[in-house]
Amino acid sequence: MNKADLVDKITKDSGMTKVEVTKVINSFIDAVKDALKNGDKVTLVGFGTFKIVERKERKGRNPKTGKTITIKAKKSPKFVPGKALKEAVNK
Repeated sequence: MNKADLVDKITKDSGMTKVEVTKVINSFIDAVKDALKNGDKVTLVGFGTFKIVERKERKGRNPKTGKTITIKAKKSPKFVPGKALKEAVNK
């Protein structure tokens, strides 16, 4: 399912227009991005949690040359599914 499919599904289920649903989805995405940028986590009880994890600097290998390189530390977004989502998927 992609964003367009999600918009269509929510439009059918909610009775809202596609334009309204698209604005809501875009607003949700922006809100999650902003929260993660500020170091906050977003928890949707039963669905899951969006959070930032710190990845430490580490050594890697360039597959083309075989030379050892240093991979810089960085922040990476992570989604942890909630109990209800896990149970729904595994039924």
